[in-house]
Amino acid sequence: MIEVRIASVNADATSGQPVLLLKPLEDTIDRGDDRLLPIWIGQPEASAIMLALQGVDLPRPMTHDLLRDVIERVGYVVVRVEVTRLAEGTYYAAIVVQAEERTLAIDARPSDAIALAVRAPCGIFVADDVWNQAAVTVQAVDEAEEEVERFREFLDHVDPSDFTS
Repeated sequence: MIEVRIASVNADATSGQPVLLLKPLEDTIDRGDDRLLPIWIGQPEASAIMLALQGVDLPRPMTHDLLRDVIERVGYVVVRVEVTRLAEGTYYAAIVVQAEERTLAIDARPSDAIALAVRAPCGIFVADDVWNQAAVTVQAVDEAEEEVERFREFLDHVDPSDFTS
């Protein structure tokens, strides 16, 4: 497992959908690995993560605050969250909780697990095989966004008569 942190939560340049970018902690991976793990998430989860990262306190608990509180009230502690696998384009995660003599791994969507992790607070980990399969270089992300922007500019200036002979 590779311990990561949230590098950013942004809107995908092509779809506008929120994308969570995870970056390894420096001491958990080769220093030459400058890749990020992109995970596309829903808007509600993106908002929940951003609110927690910014330290915004709301008058009533949001879903992830409630989940944290329930876990704690039944005698468990959130130890860590793990992005455990990637299958057919879908990421899977687990919330690892622990009580005195019992440890449980609870199946979760990565976005919900990470929204909980920033509230717990606890470590975020990615399975090595998931990292190796899906992490991308920062340059690749930048190049893809630039290519999409060039294509949009082309579409803005193209005339249908350009395609007739």
